[in-house]
Amino acid sequence: MTNRYLAPVLGWYASHARELPWRQHGASPWAILVSEVMLQQTPVARVLPAYQAWLARWPTPSCLAACPPGEAVRQWGRLGYPRRALRLHATARIITERHGGQVPAALEALVQLPGVGSYTAAAVASFAFGQRHAVLDTNVRRVLGRLVRAEELPARSTSAAEVRLAESLLPAERLAAARWSVAVMELGALVCTAARPRCDGCPVAAQCSWLRAGSPASAKRPAVPRYEGSDRQCRGALLAALRGTGGPVREAQLEAAWPDHQQRARALRGLVADGLAESLSDNRFALPS
Repeated sequence: MTNRYLAPVLGWYASHARELPWRQHGASPWAILVSEVMLQQTPVARVLPAYQAWLARWPTPSCLAACPPGEAVRQWGRLGYPRRALRLHATARIITERHGGQVPAALEALVQLPGVGSYTAAAVASFAFGQRHAVLDTNVRRVLGRLVRAEELPARSTSAAEVRLAESLLPAERLAAARWSVAVMELGALVCTAARPRCDGCPVAAQCSWLRAGSPASAKRPAVPRYEGSDRQCRGALLAALRGTGGPVREAQLEAAWPDHQQRARALRGLVADGLAESLSDNRFALPS
């Protein structure tokens, strides 16, 4: 398929792209990998300070690998989905022990790293190493779905048809393909947003199949899980309490963080099962050592 969207999207990106540290010339593959893991289900504004603090402390995988996993959880703070911190720590150890301290460039090696799925592997291979891969995050899937397939929102999981479409639009030249991928991603983040797309500012609005079809709504929008009072909020409160201590604490001391005993006990069991906390003697808990 000839990519008739290429020139307008790249032209828009040249004028509107945000200046983000992981996009700067000279950003290391490790820095790009850290950014991609942090950006999973987390907006840029929340990621920026955490990303900068993380790399200031651990500028290379070997620096992180030399610390206990609990320090990764502590540093992660309130970024959310803290298992990503453990996966980054495990990834740092694998990179240090098996890859000479260097993030591997091969897609096959990247997908073997903890917490690195097909999207993250393609993103690192493209943005860190200038390779030609289809990079399909939620923003890209939404843009291409509207632009070509006249669909307002993508399905929960990526289909083979979406992958084929993304691959068919990739420029042949590797660096152009990587720039196309990040440009479409940025277009989805800033213009072709999920809730209120700014179609009047879109460089390919005249070619958009969804607009030509009258912007039909998706048959079923995905439900947003309730956070207030949820086990996820409880886990976050307990982790924050554990991060704020210099050592192990008794469960009773965590009552101030979450008073509901049953929910607190359930959340603590979950944190231990996920490796985010350790259960010690005398009913004490601590970050993993």
